[in-house]
Amino acid sequence: MKLIIQIPCFNEAKTLPEVIRDLPKNIPGITKIEYLVIDDGSSDNTIDTAHQLKVHHVLPLGSNRGLAYAFTAGINYAMENGADIVVNTDGDNQYVGEDIALLVQPIIEESADIVVGCRPIKEHQEFSFVKKVFQLLGSWILRKISKTEVKDAPSGFRAFSREACLRMFIYSKFSYTMENLIQAGNSNLRVHSVDIRVNAKTRESRLFRNIFEHIYKSSVTMIMMYILYRPGRFFFWIGNLFNLIAAILGIRFLYLLFITNHPDAGRTYIPSLILLAIMAFWGVVSYMIGIVGELLKYIRKQNEEILINQRKEKFDRKL
Repeated sequence: MKLIIQIPCFNEAKTLPEVIRDLPKNIPGITKIEYLVIDDGSSDNTIDTAHQLKVHHVLPLGSNRGLAYAFTAGINYAMENGADIVVNTDGDNQYVGEDIALLVQPIIEESADIVVGCRPIKEHQEFSFVKKVFQLLGSWILRKISKTEVKDAPSGFRAFSREACLRMFIYSKFSYTMENLIQAGNSNLRVHSVDIRVNAKTRESRLFRNIFEHIYKSSVTMIMMYILYRPGRFFFWIGNLFNLIAAILGIRFLYLLFITNHPDAGRTYIPSLILLAIMAFWGVVSYMIGIVGELLKYIRKQNEEILINQRKEKFDRKL
């Protein structure tokens, strides 16, 4: 069984030696371990450093494409090179390399398709109280959306079986972590999590400048992914909200017109009736959009199945 450990990098020449040094050389159940550095358009000597460290594979992307693109490119490259399991870790040495053995064990035992390494968020000394609260809250929301039980949704320390890699489609440009869980949970892939350790922080995150930008981007990503994977339910609740407002306006109209002796009993309440009609109209439109979304989701799933079969033929041909 072949394991490829991929490391997306953007200007990580300083920390890359520590990352490579800590990666496991042998894991029970794994016959071959190789390292893959994905250079996302670094302006330092990340590529030269990777070659000096005698990394098995170096994949230069040529320009800065973003983490989601680099991650996907690494997965495809690993599949082309015969990986049975792919582990993703960060180039800033955030995660303890020895814990990769914990990540791959459920996949070796064939009890999981994806394993997420969960950081000790509550005990993390470098996380502020506000960040801990939002990390826990965000992970809870994502568990509900993705139908998984992962405690640390933003964690990029993950292991994937070959089948999970073949079935992976990333549409988000911000980060693959949330979309990957939502997709996996809605595709009936087996997602497990294990507790892992972390190293001292070497730099600030490059995905966002502050916690508020992180919250904004994460929220937008979760909403967009929820619409993509569960459009019927999303627009059903939007339609219910519009129709609830219309129902309240209708009840108010009937109450004022027929029950109370309102001093303005001669009024027609046309503005309220117009607003009621608008709310009811958008309620029906939301239901229709939800139906169309479900049809499009079905078509997308069929197209993804075709692409999965094409991937299998392509990668198996290269082995």
